[in-house]
Amino acid sequence: MTEAEMKERGAIDALIAAEGLPATYRAMIEQHWRPLAAAIAARHASCPLIVGINGSQGSGKSTLCHFLEVLLRESYGLHAATLSLDDLYLTRRERVHRAATVHPLLATRGVPGTHDVALGEAVLAAVRDGRASLPLPRFDKARDDRTAQADWPVIAAPIDVLLLEGWCIAATPQSAEALAEPVNRLEAEEDPDGTWRAYVNAAIEGPYRALFAQIDFLIMLAAPGFEAVLDWRQLQESKLRARTGRGMSNSEVARFVMHYERLTRHLLVDLPGRADAVVSLSADHAVTGLAFAAPVSSAGSANRAQPQL
Repeated sequence: MTEAEMKERGAIDALIAAEGLPATYRAMIEQHWRPLAAAIAARHASCPLIVGINGSQGSGKSTLCHFLEVLLRESYGLHAATLSLDDLYLTRRERVHRAATVHPLLATRGVPGTHDVALGEAVLAAVRDGRASLPLPRFDKARDDRTAQADWPVIAAPIDVLLLEGWCIAATPQSAEALAEPVNRLEAEEDPDGTWRAYVNAAIEGPYRALFAQIDFLIMLAAPGFEAVLDWRQLQESKLRARTGRGMSNSEVARFVMHYERLTRHLLVDLPGRADAVVSLSADHAVTGLAFAAPVSSAGSANRAQPQL
């Protein structure tokens, strides 16, 4: 084993331990995450690359990003950093105002229309420009508000690969016919005239479309169905309650996830055919497959597979 290989192995072992994963997780890395890193490195040219990572709540987006950062650094000498769509949420004050002036459901962060898209575009533009000492936004979910800019982490060197992860990354709008019928009790009882879902849909068609068009390579972590997403989110909260004594009950999680149900179901059908790589997941979080799209031009997935609107 070369010195470089030993260094990489040490970095991966340290991350496996930090994430609380079993030693057997290394097989997952070799079988699935290393091929993804290789595909990203192959797409990277002299300019920074924006990699979009879509996955429903609880699908493991953050864990994947951590390992991709290590693999890209140790195997390919590429400086990768992660920006979560969650860190682009509007401030609490802005969401309260939007809830008062547009629809009460917009007070709950998560759906398109509750993010600062202009902030995200500014970060991506700075990455494209090769800016060093780049501060990355952070959102404090415990306070339900954005952290002060002075507390944002600063990336010291220019970024070669930015991993942009989020549950609604690369979402496309639905038709008026699809929006007409509520998909769950939340929509039926709290958005009976469709104002909220129409606003979310318009946000996807407008500012979010421009943000997602910046993606050069798109990865999807595909859940087996929406029911698994609910189970995963309830499991997350049960672990949080056990660890801290705080967290949502199963019924509270069920209502919370209803905010995401429409778009999650839409993405599970729409996105696999547009992604550059699809990681198929089982209900127990096991990876059951990794499929790459046919090679495309260097313009990337944002230009090859967007449906006509």
